[in-house]
Amino acid sequence: MANTPQAEKRIRRNDRRAEINKARVSRIRTFVKKCESSIAAGEPVAAAAALAAAQPEMMRGVAKGVFHKNTVSRKISRLAKRAKALQTA
Repeated sequence: MANTPQAEKRIRRNDRRAEINKARVSRIRTFVKKCESSIAAGEPVAAAAALAAAQPEMMRGVAKGVFHKNTVSRKISRLAKRAKALQTA
């Protein structure tokens, strides 16, 4: 339990930030799932469009401190690799 007014304020602030971060992570996951589903369906144009929409969202998550930069870079790289393989096939 918080003993000082500042500790109480930090608890309130942390709760607000947790809600915002949770929404941001959920939004990013939705974009990634759209990209993965279009890759799985074998639609190269839709996969490229979904990847183009997912990339800035994922990098925004990095900028906001929700994800680590290397994690997002790795995920984008893997998605791009799969999307490109779909276009060449």
